Amino acid sequence: MPGSAPRTQPPALPVTFRPTRTRVVLLSVGVVMFAVITVVAFTLEQLSPGERTSFVFTALVFLGVLGLLSRPKIVADAEGVTVVNLTRTRRLSWAQIVRVNLRVGDPWVFLDLSDGTSLPALGIQPGIAKDQAIRDARALRALAENHGTGTDNG
Repeated sequence: MPGSAPRTQPPALPVTFRPTRTRVVLLSVGVVMFAVITVVAFTLEQLSPGERTSFVFTALVFLGVLGLLSRPKIVADAEGVTVVNLTRTRRLSWAQIVRVNLRVGDPWVFLDLSDGTSLPALGIQPGIAKDQAIRDARALRALAENHGTGTDNG
């Protein structure tokens, strides 16, 4: 995010940030892929029941992986932020968030924490919705500055 970006008013709490377009694409592809593989499994006459079952099971695994990839979100409320990434969820108080970063080329937002570490927050991704991701990152930054110890260093 550019350092000369205008100040953003923080949104009303609670608020959820998630890469909606990415989520729609992933889940749509997963459902279509599951349907196609299942239809193929039952259309091919030479397949045994076990082979059909393995086709459907494989389709379910693909759908599950795409569902997992569509899971990330960031939920901000009055007490803090819940970061839901692919397989882990972490709850942070506002005081733990020092800075919200989304630099050019970053695949998602990074939260600089008071313990000196950085936490990737996959709930804001500029992939196929860059403008929305920038707006969301600015809103989360404004919330962190308003509720916690965060500072905008440019």
